[in-house]
Amino acid sequence: MFEAVLFDLDGTFADTAPDLAAALNRLREDLDLAPVPAGQLRSYTSQGVRGMLKAGLDLYPGDASYAESYQRFLQYYSQDICVSTTVFAGVDEVLCRLEERAAPWGIVTNKAQRFTLPLLDRLGYAKRAACIVSGDSAPRAKPAAQPMRLACTLIAREPACCLYVGDDPRDIEAGRAAGMVTVAVRYGYLGDGPPIESWGADHVVDSAVEIMALAECR
Repeated sequence: MFEAVLFDLDGTFADTAPDLAAALNRLREDLDLAPVPAGQLRSYTSQGVRGMLKAGLDLYPGDASYAESYQRFLQYYSQDICVSTTVFAGVDEVLCRLEERAAPWGIVTNKAQRFTLPLLDRLGYAKRAACIVSGDSAPRAKPAAQPMRLACTLIAREPACCLYVGDDPRDIEAGRAAGMVTVAVRYGYLGDGPPIESWGADHVVDSAVEIMALAECR
């Protein structure tokens, strides 16, 4: 039985794609461009602002307008951070069962703390989490192992006793680098890279409720 479960945020714990797509489309509106369907942007969500700007505006770091667009995107997103965002089906059930057996759970995300904490607070999970590690909480973000090790320190658990659940190859790389058992979720955003089966995760699940079965087996 694993002692703790740690989750990536966007695309694993919560479906943040609708609000991120809305922020992107506000940028497009500024440029007199038609909105992009949210579904078309969904797979890029786990890549953060860089992925959204690439998918929605064909903008890349180094482009003349990239820095301004990046900051304006964050401004728009912060204004409406939890309008249509919801926790994925089955996640709360997993959390309740973990809490019943006093097993800590937490969040390890590359999302900046100034967005992570307000979002989790509005969703109602900020006070329930045993740890919340954001993209700027450690010297390096995922795929580095530092955020994972920080989370283990905060919950007083060894990495080998933890499951880390994510929807992006960087999540799996970070978890494995820290010595955790990793779970890739097929219901997540998955990005535009290699297929989920090639990420090297210890387990792949189709739904959140399957995470609990893994957490209770060793």
